[in-house]
Amino acid sequence: MTGKTELSGGPALPQERRVVTAVPGPKSQELMARKQASVANGIGTVLPVFARRAGGGVLEDVDGNSFIDFGSGIAVTSVGNSAEAVVRRATEQLNDFTHTCAMVVPYEPYVQVCEELAKVTPGDHEKKSALFNSGAEAVENAVKIARTHTGRQAVVVFDHGYHGRTNLTMALTSKNMPYKHGFGPFAPEVYRVPVAYPYRWLTGPENCAEEAAAQAIDQITKQIGPDNVAAIIIEPVLGEGGFIVPAKGFLPRIQQFARDNGIVFVADEIQSGFCRTGQWFACEDEGLVPDLITTAKGIAGGLPLAAVTGRADIMDSAHSGGLGGTYGGNPVACAAALGSIETMRELDLPAKARRIEEIMKPRLEKLAEKSDIIGDVRGRGAMLAIELVKPGGKEPNPEATAALAKACHQQGLLVLTTGTYGNVVRFLPPLVIGEDLLNEGLDVLEDAITGL
Repeated sequence: MTGKTELSGGPALPQERRVVTAVPGPKSQELMARKQASVANGIGTVLPVFARRAGGGVLEDVDGNSFIDFGSGIAVTSVGNSAEAVVRRATEQLNDFTHTCAMVVPYEPYVQVCEELAKVTPGDHEKKSALFNSGAEAVENAVKIARTHTGRQAVVVFDHGYHGRTNLTMALTSKNMPYKHGFGPFAPEVYRVPVAYPYRWLTGPENCAEEAAAQAIDQITKQIGPDNVAAIIIEPVLGEGGFIVPAKGFLPRIQQFARDNGIVFVADEIQSGFCRTGQWFACEDEGLVPDLITTAKGIAGGLPLAAVTGRADIMDSAHSGGLGGTYGGNPVACAAALGSIETMRELDLPAKARRIEEIMKPRLEKLAEKSDIIGDVRGRGAMLAIELVKPGGKEPNPEATAALAKACHQQGLLVLTTGTYGNVVRFLPPLVIGEDLLNEGLDVLEDAITGL
């Protein structure tokens, strides 16, 4: 016995906002000094406190402050931090073995995760999966699979899209700073076309879907040639680009164009997937069944895991040994994913996400009516955002966005910013958050906007 008090996070953690020191407090400041001395400066920090435990809808720091969590580790802990089934299954696996490398000696949890992915992803066709470590890795491997399947090289992506930080996925990503600046040259044969961004479409949101799709298809046809395109990749709800929900009709039109031209249609559901938008996957909103779907973030309750899932004939295009990686589909992460999916089913987390939208969106819209810096409220389920602009127009207002986030942090509410222009505050609460905390967090947000 060491005499230390045992800490327990997870669902048992007191579900309360509590600010007992300045933010950051003295212990966090000490740790930040150590971080600055030993961790590369390229690893940034949103909220300058250090976590001690987390669970349900809160995150507690080393100084005893308890923050309402509207970030979920960027949509990762959708089932809550240290969810019971995730901890139980991962612990059982830890006691058995931690690693063999699935390509050397396989194990059942890897197969079970792939079986579950075949069940929960859209479409009733025969599916197969391959498991990896991160979302960027999943997207990169989706490109490899699509190129092998089609014998083509070109990849089409969209304005405001984000797909990762590897060399290829940086090329696929629209935003320069902080993701691409100074890191080139980037992978070739990547082409970018317009996306249907209703708030910023010049001729109005009512024309957005049709005109954006026509422009995208025209550019692909004239500048690349459909017969040269291996894959079209899009986030059904664009994440880092600003939680952009493409105008209705745009995604089906793009998918039909892909189908008509033998192009692999890839839905990047890394941030929007696993119940986040009120459905298991965001592409279900318009009945889309992608050829390939990439997942990560919410899949494993906080452990590193990612996947490419798709039509069996496409997935089998890559030769044996062509896909994989030393840690891809780690057994502990696979066990956690099985616990995460179990929790999503048992608690009906798609319904929880829809309920979060029912509470949050009307309040955000009322706030927008009172504030001349909120230009747009958008999103679905528990993937919601406000876009901040300068009064009297649509000019992005990143300064107010940063100030708003900081004000929320000081009052015990963790929020994240995003957007190509740095002017979007996004809300990604755990799907298990209590409604009282949800409303209290919105109270903090309202006070912070009023105080700007």
